Amino acid sequence: MILRYHTPLTPDEQRAHGIAEPQSLAIADKVRFSELDANNHVNNKSYMTWFETVRVRHFNGICMPCYGDLPKPRLLVRSLNLRFVREMLMDEDYITTAHVTGFRTTSYSLRQEIWAGDLRAYMDAIMVMQRPDGSGERYPLPPALTAMFADLGAVAGE
Repeated sequence: MILRYHTPLTPDEQRAHGIAEPQSLAIADKVRFSELDANNHVNNKSYMTWFETVRVRHFNGICMPCYGDLPKPRLLVRSLNLRFVREMLMDEDYITTAHVTGFRTTSYSLRQEIWAGDLRAYMDAIMVMQRPDGSGERYPLPPALTAMFADLGAVAGE
């Protein structure tokens, strides 16, 4: 199966490229020369950029519609834990995924993975919503969003 770049992949496309459990969002791309370090491996900054790109697309495309007419929140990364599993090299196709694993009143846990036939890296992040006015006050997740998270298998209170 041909891998489509820069477009959300269907569950069948995800499975065909080695992802056993399809995720809420999966986007494919290819390693570029500019993403390599002096040892011709993908540099650490590139992984962070790939994760950030999909994290933002996940929030804007999947989460944001649940806000409807409500003011749009400020989305903050509270913490993250990144694990490198195996190196990546020039011209490798890869898929970056994102899905919510848990949620609370004003935050959610996001799991992201990078696949290139097998798992190459993963990152767990805590995302916190703040009011859009810059006050720093937390902003509750709307009921439509928490319901969607629960429907997608995320656990309340985690």
